[in-house]
Amino acid sequence: MRHYSIEEWMKYVKNEFNQDVREEYENHLYTCDQCLDLYLEAVTVAESELPEVENDVEFTNSIMVQIAESHPPSLKVVNKRKESRPFYQTAIFHYTVAAAMTILLMTTGVFQSITQYTVSVQTPSFQEKRISVTEGIVDKTFAWMDSLDKDSKEANK
Repeated sequence: MRHYSIEEWMKYVKNEFNQDVREEYENHLYTCDQCLDLYLEAVTVAESELPEVENDVEFTNSIMVQIAESHPPSLKVVNKRKESRPFYQTAIFHYTVAAAMTILLMTTGVFQSITQYTVSVQTPSFQEKRISVTEGIVDKTFAWMDSLDKDSKEANK
């Protein structure tokens, strides 16, 4: 991989290359951290060479005036004209329809019947009885003790 020098990056920052070379440099920046550091250094040096703006507010206002003057008059008219939409495309219409449907469904009892169905869906129709390990040990112990009692009673007869 070829690395570019600080002088080459200075030419890039000052826009002294054609578009193809600029794209090559930009693609190289994506893969090379060393050249990215040199590029950032070149930007810092070029920034220090730029003149400083004395009155920021006045400069901003003059730029905004130039931007406003650069737009063709036809665009200004289009922006001022308010587009009228049909009533069924307004937000208030959609909210009204949603509220009306909710009230209709509530009064007819649809939501109530849905909650009854959800109870049957949530609880399974059959449940397996699972015996815990402790219950199994206790049951086997009692069965063993019962068999011992039975054996001792038969031996005593």
